[in-house]
Amino acid sequence: MLYRKMKNGDVISILGYGAMRLPQLKNGEIDEIKAEKHIRYAISKGVNYIDTAKIYHGGKCEAFLGKILSRDGLRNKVNIATKLPPWQVKEKSDMMRIFNEQLKDLQTGYIDYYLVHALDGKSWKKMKDLGVLPMLDKLLREGKIKNAGFSFHGNIEHFYQIVDDYDWTFCQIQFNFLDTEYQAGLKGLKYAAEKGLSIIVMEPLRGGRLAQNPPDEVKDIYSASGLERTPAWVWNFPEVVTVLSGMSTYEQVRQNVKTASDSKPGSMAKKELEVISKVTKVYKKLTKIGCTGCMYCLPCPVNVAIPSCFEYYNGFHLYKDDKFKTFYKNFLGDKAKASLCVNCGQCVEKCPQSLPIPELLKKVVKEFE
Repeated sequence: MLYRKMKNGDVISILGYGAMRLPQLKNGEIDEIKAEKHIRYAISKGVNYIDTAKIYHGGKCEAFLGKILSRDGLRNKVNIATKLPPWQVKEKSDMMRIFNEQLKDLQTGYIDYYLVHALDGKSWKKMKDLGVLPMLDKLLREGKIKNAGFSFHGNIEHFYQIVDDYDWTFCQIQFNFLDTEYQAGLKGLKYAAEKGLSIIVMEPLRGGRLAQNPPDEVKDIYSASGLERTPAWVWNFPEVVTVLSGMSTYEQVRQNVKTASDSKPGSMAKKELEVISKVTKVYKKLTKIGCTGCMYCLPCPVNVAIPSCFEYYNGFHLYKDDKFKTFYKNFLGDKAKASLCVNCGQCVEKCPQSLPIPELLKKVVKEFE
């Protein structure tokens, strides 16, 4: 395992364990046996940064992590990162109530890395007006959080503002070879680093979609080059301290740990970067909807399976295969299909990608129904 230094001097594994996509049972609950096995393996191989949030896995992720990290001294081997969700904050007192709930669920006396979650311009104004900055100052003074940061899903101008508004230790941004000009993007990464913030990267493979069974055009590019597909492109940037991977299988954990043992800044050859450039152009041409499958849009009040609708729609266009229409019909049926959408707009408010979800669901209906 390779390590890089945070602004505060902490030595952090370049692979961070993203707990948003833990293995699940058929009923949707966390498969605690598998998840604990995966996390213990990662820690044994040197992963020392675990990222979670109040909302992950239906609000049950923090309590699960608290339970397993309280065993065998694991808590002392890792840095815990979790987040304050602005959409659950209705009044000032909610912030401390939520934080105290998180301490209890995580079974810890402090949070190593505490983030204000999924900020954009609107939510940042709301949180500032409610006094989030004095609250962070107080928690830092009391040692209840060791470092303050934020995760971001807005436009670049709002990113600049948030970076400048506080003495943050770190920020967390979506960054991969398709998203260099999206949200914070490469400009935001460089700006935050120049201001002294450490960079945490989420969605390095867009929820795994840039690694799993690529379309034929992409396969041909990789095959001709003789190169393997890895998240090493993000690690190539020296500004990036750690890359979060939402690993749901043991093989994903094993492979990512292996890759994190030899991915140094600036280590990718010119040929490799040229291959990534070609692959980027193909994905941008074929991908119709920029959904990462984060599931922040759920639950839908009328039960539309929004991420699945978009996954099948993108799959159909990426692979030019009618089986995705069959999957849509058989797996979603009449209880979760796109045409059930009533255009309430709740999903739009929650989507980190700012996707016009109701309008995109209409495209799914037109082609699949």
